[in-house]
Amino acid sequence: MTSGTASAAAKPFFKRVGLPIGVQLYTLGPDAQKDLGGTLAAVSKIGFKTVELAGFLGHTPVELRAAFDAAGLKCTSAHVGGRPMGPGPTLSGDLGKLADDLKTVGVKTVVMPLFYLPDRFELKLLPGEDGGGLLRRLGGQMTADDWKWNAEFLNQKAEILKKSGLRLGYHNHNNEFLPLGQTNGMEILLKETDPSLVTFEMDAGWVTAAGHDPFAMLKEHKGRFTLMHVKDIKASTKPNFELRQDPTEVGGGMINWPKLLPAAYAAGVREFFVEQEPPFAHPRLESTRISYDYLASVAG
Repeated sequence: MTSGTASAAAKPFFKRVGLPIGVQLYTLGPDAQKDLGGTLAAVSKIGFKTVELAGFLGHTPVELRAAFDAAGLKCTSAHVGGRPMGPGPTLSGDLGKLADDLKTVGVKTVVMPLFYLPDRFELKLLPGEDGGGLLRRLGGQMTADDWKWNAEFLNQKAEILKKSGLRLGYHNHNNEFLPLGQTNGMEILLKETDPSLVTFEMDAGWVTAAGHDPFAMLKEHKGRFTLMHVKDIKASTKPNFELRQDPTEVGGGMINWPKLLPAAYAAGVREFFVEQEPPFAHPRLESTRISYDYLASVAG
């Protein structure tokens, strides 16, 4: 190895590849809902350059764009649900209006954050059940045909959005990895979606929580994942398919980021967003700063 090569390898990963470190605003949900401008200013001060939306946070597209511009941030990606499960836009609504709204914000990639629950399911909480419990229960009832239907849904919506200059992606949790014979929901989605239309956002924390290897998945499906949620989990997390994990800040868990970040880049990932699940050991902004500081220095 020459001295120049050694010097380049020693540079922090994100500086070496020339990519910004982003944050998924779900991580800062309550803070952003209460004070969007203040939260974005704090995010920018930490060092983040890009953000990913999870819903519109009660604001109009014009208001969101003004807030991002004021903080010096770019919102390049947004999570938009497949079916109505609360307020906010969905992929089942007016895609023309959705495209116009997202382009106003500056978004280039629309990501479906969760599988489309079949219409035969009643989205009604059982006594003592919360939203996560409902998703655990119904996610466990998804069939191979349900996943194939989801893949076709993504293909159809992606084709329409592509005409408006937007790319459609899918973000995984760990429900997708529940075995279905010799396959699982994630494998079906990857196989049945059109690579020229549908991309994927790998949530490395949820892949790991399912007991799967993000390295192997990136290698096997090179080019399919173009976004990543940089999410860490503690080694105490027991492999499961039920939305369960023991979260922690990036760099404080069991995922080998010095190896995974360059592996993701080599496989085609170009957008990286820090995301952390509750419960938090620190205030959310502090946890986000801890993750940023780690990623800003990790060599990879």
